Amino acid sequence: MTDDDLIAAARSAAAQSYSPYSRFAVGAALLFDDGKVVTGTNIENASYGLALCAETVAVSKAMADGARGGLVRVAVTGPGAGVITPCGRCRQVINELAQLGGTDPDILCVGPGEVRRTTLSALLPDAFGPASLG
Repeated sequence: MTDDDLIAAARSAAAQSYSPYSRFAVGAALLFDDGKVVTGTNIENASYGLALCAETVAVSKAMADGARGGLVRVAVTGPGAGVITPCGRCRQVINELAQLGGTDPDILCVGPGEVRRTTLSALLPDAFGPASLG
């Protein structure tokens, strides 16, 4: 799968966003080493603290379907003038799945005219994860 294909999947997910309060529709797409793609979108709640980010929804869907590693690439898209990066909570949620498979996935942070490629370890250095508990 190309970067453009993964970004298109994230944009398609963003179109399903439930974001009536912020009007900030975000989409995420996760690519696994077996070629499977899992998407998520942000879901807001009238009790603002209960909102779910797109990346967290995608990771939750993947893990609910049995994924325990194999994460190789993530694309995150949204509105606005700049690139969209995962928030701190989402970086930690992505890290849990990545560490289960021993991967350091590429993260595609997508803006209207730019794609910034980085790695999860660059976004979340010295991350706490499953290995930290042993």
